[in-house]
Amino acid sequence: MAAVRNGARGLRFAPGATQGSLVKNILFVCSQNRLRSPTAEQVFARRDDIEVASAGTNHDAETPLSAELVAWADIIFVMEKTHRAKVRKRFRAALNGARLICLDIPDDYAFMDPDLIRLLEAKLARFLPHQP
Repeated sequence: MAAVRNGARGLRFAPGATQGSLVKNILFVCSQNRLRSPTAEQVFARRDDIEVASAGTNHDAETPLSAELVAWADIIFVMEKTHRAKVRKRFRAALNGARLICLDIPDDYAFMDPDLIRLLEAKLARFLPHQP
């Protein structure tokens, strides 16, 4: 089982991180892990069918992206193409077949901005089926 962050920014072991589980591990990535990716983490943390975490590509990010987080993830959603390039370059070995999806969301939003939340929900709808 992989250690992942929870919404309180602490580490815990993800209950759904066992092999063969139906629970998907979702990682959200932006630059600083202060606005976009923590918003996505908080919004989607309510779901029972996924485990979520977030990180930033910059070394001074709130939670810097690590090989452990990349290896843990089944799907990695990055906010910009530059984030995707950084993940591929720095963590290629840890990707292990994880899907790497660019959401094309610019750094124009505050943490938990209602417009950002609506945009995240709309863009992720095609990748994460609506939970009953």
